[in-house]
Amino acid sequence: MTATELHKDIIEFCIKNADEEIVIKYSRYFKGGFNGYGLHKDLIPNKVKEIKAQPWCTIDLVYGVSKLLVPEEKFELPSFAMSLLNEFSKKFDYKTFQELELWFSIGINNWAHVDGLVQLLFPVFWKKEIVKLNDLSSWRKAENKFQRRCVPVAMIKLLKHDTDLPKLFGFIDSMMMDSEREVHQGLGWFLRECWKRDRKLTEEFLLKWKNDCARLIIQYATEKMTKEERLAYRRDKK
Repeated sequence: MTATELHKDIIEFCIKNADEEIVIKYSRYFKGGFNGYGLHKDLIPNKVKEIKAQPWCTIDLVYGVSKLLVPEEKFELPSFAMSLLNEFSKKFDYKTFQELELWFSIGINNWAHVDGLVQLLFPVFWKKEIVKLNDLSSWRKAENKFQRRCVPVAMIKLLKHDTDLPKLFGFIDSMMMDSEREVHQGLGWFLRECWKRDRKLTEEFLLKWKNDCARLIIQYATEKMTKEERLAYRRDKK
């Protein structure tokens, strides 16, 4: 089985199992609508398990087919790439991270795929120390806003292994003036998780930025605070 043949097989599977009602259902979660086949939730993992069970399925084949799947416009096709790669988590190494980095230049273009790949892949990267925080340095200024979003969202998973909040805050400091909503959401989400671990340090960081960063960052970061606590993070009146 070649990457081209597997790519074709996956597309044929998606077309065969397409469901317009699911497309309509998912459209509410995506700005501009949902461009997908509308597969039932169990179909992708079941198909992935079927593919992985074949003797010809290797991580190198997955790297190859991913380069064909990720650029596709239909939502489920990059999802197949993520799920297939996740099946080889025991073989992850720095090349895996480099392959993932390439995905952002060829097709990752929505928040759901970013959050999905973080959930599946980054826990392994951090746990096995395949990737260090500095490996994401260039991502902070990446042209693709979803690659930038990936930085703080991936750092949520890093909190399980690294609780040096001053260092982590220093890493995202240059991102706090980012112009994109999806990045704001990711930053706010990360800061909310930091606040659960150390209120004092997180609140000091938020107070430093409250007058300058996007309000959406503050909104997400303070979501678990009381109404009275959130008052401290209003912008100062000029």
